[in-house]
Amino acid sequence: MPAENVHPIDSALSAAELATFPCSWSTAEHMLQRVRLAAHQSIAIPGASGGVGSALVQLARRRDARVVAIAGATKLDQVRALGPAVAIARDTDDVPAKTVEANGSLFDVVADIVGGTDFVGWLEALHRGGRYVTSGAIAGPMVDLDLRTLYLNDLELYGATVFQPRVFTDLVGYIERGEVTPVLAGSYPLEEIHEAQEAFGRKEHIGNLVITLKR
Repeated sequence: MPAENVHPIDSALSAAELATFPCSWSTAEHMLQRVRLAAHQSIAIPGASGGVGSALVQLARRRDARVVAIAGATKLDQVRALGPAVAIARDTDDVPAKTVEANGSLFDVVADIVGGTDFVGWLEALHRGGRYVTSGAIAGPMVDLDLRTLYLNDLELYGATVFQPRVFTDLVGYIERGEVTPVLAGSYPLEEIHEAQEAFGRKEHIGNLVITLKR
């Protein structure tokens, strides 16, 4: 393994808690670095209850941004515990418009892992010069794009998948300084991986599920 991919860490967190970070949190940090989210900017986060979404909430708050989180109605209390300024139920009509209304203005950034039919609405929820970043499409990958919305509003669109090693290095620093908190929804021994997959499929959890290995 290349040395740049090995990260010693000084933390009191358990192995299962630390295991919540590498994939989803790295994805979230990469997304926010790509769009250059800064203090006092506003960000909408559809899908805020999942592994990436819950990480986005905390990482955006760490940057002192104003966070508006969107999640299923049954998960709002748990999402609110992550500290967004506002939490909106996605189980309503025209979620992007309702989110703008709750925020009191358009957004500087939308960090989206949902996609689907709300894509157009999220572009329209951005200020002129706003930035949209995506790393997933759980509601559907095929979307409509009116190029006039893009160019008349000077928007920036970003995809986020492969990140540079510094992204995880930065994340390790946040963990060691206690600036972020793992969201461990549950852990399963490897022998119960089927039960873990079933729990994941039910989508009733917040954050990450972890598989543990015997030593």
